[in-house]
Amino acid sequence: MLLVAGATALLLALIAVSLLYGALDIPPAEVWRTLLGDPPNARVENAVRSVRVPRTALGVAAGAALGLAGALMQALTRNPLADPGLLGVGAGAAFAIVVAVGVFGLGSAYGYIWFAFAGALAASLLVYVMGGLGRSGSTPVKLALSGVAVTSFLGSLTSAIALTSPDALDRFRFWSAGTLANQSGDDLLRILPFLAVGALIAFALAPSLNGLALGDDVATSLGLRTGRIRTLGVASVTLLVGAAVAVVGPIVFVGLVVPHAVRVLLQYAGIGPDQRWLLPLSALLAPVLLLAADVAGRLLARPAEIQAGILVAFVGGPLFIVMVRRRRLAEL
Repeated sequence: MLLVAGATALLLALIAVSLLYGALDIPPAEVWRTLLGDPPNARVENAVRSVRVPRTALGVAAGAALGLAGALMQALTRNPLADPGLLGVGAGAAFAIVVAVGVFGLGSAYGYIWFAFAGALAASLLVYVMGGLGRSGSTPVKLALSGVAVTSFLGSLTSAIALTSPDALDRFRFWSAGTLANQSGDDLLRILPFLAVGALIAFALAPSLNGLALGDDVATSLGLRTGRIRTLGVASVTLLVGAAVAVVGPIVFVGLVVPHAVRVLLQYAGIGPDQRWLLPLSALLAPVLLLAADVAGRLLARPAEIQAGILVAFVGGPLFIVMVRRRRLAEL
């Protein structure tokens, strides 16, 4: 409980920082007045209510989705290097966006968000079908190999279309950087039902994932249906990552680094890699990393800003190398 309370307090602190600081200097008292419905002027009201509030809420939702999906993906494949991108979700979304812009001529985020979500769903379904072929059915290795193959194939098609369409290339470059900027509250409301369903499935699977960690043979002997667990797990990852990536872009390292950091915390707390703790803590701490990167990007490059996806990669890369050198990384 102490870990959950600490993670919740840290997340609330980052939410407050995200609301208080941005490209426009606003005294904290005026931000607080605006949040309570008494804005000092229209400029402050627009900055807080129309920009910072939806941006912060989207950071919390997308970060929680990526952290939860990363922990779930590593448990399903028993691979410490697995991340949500392994299922081809990001590649499917990217391909759908360049098709929407380059082929159908869509120019608004409202239009290509749904294309991106549909592309993510189709790609992950293709990966799962390919990974399930053969007598042994779906296995962690076959899922990983299928994901790599589909990701490479879709990446080639995406590059081919983007290089022949300047509009598609511009949209793809902005989206692929990964950002919480220029998103409205409506974008969050569109993806929220998918995130909620994906999260509910993930939390419901937590006890079964502990059995799956012992190996398929042991899990089967305990009465667990491994095929059903993996099918539901892939569905959850697809809903979580597909919805988040469609709006904020392919932000890497959040789903990879945060679950490993949570395992270290659980190890020190004497709990061990229990998925019933790992999943909720990953969902609480992943938004902390994403919001911290977003706020830092706003403050470091005023009046412009650095995309959150770039800063997460800048911090997450070295951090992951440090964790790779720890022996605990292999103890899934």
